[in-house]
Amino acid sequence: MNTPLLNYYEAIERASADMLNAARAGDWDMVVKLEGACGLLISQLKQAARGETLQPGDAQARTRIMQRILLRDAEIRHLAEPWLEQIDGMLAGRPRTLH
Repeated sequence: MNTPLLNYYEAIERASADMLNAARAGDWDMVVKLEGACGLLISQLKQAARGETLQPGDAQARTRIMQRILLRDAEIRHLAEPWLEQIDGMLAGRPRTLH
């Protein structure tokens, strides 16, 4: 049985998987929306962590979850680079080129 803290980590992991799927589909509005949801979950996790600690088995599960989240985050960042460059170009007044 998972502790409430581990449940938060798992919810964040699910949101990160959804973010990656949205990024792969090029749905950056959804990525931003899910990023906000992750931020809320992280805030709730921090609050919950003040009164609870993870058991050793849960701590190992948390480590595995965090590794998966970090791998997804890296892929999302890689996928976002062209999109961010396009936005930077628009903000700088450079015309968008079609390829």
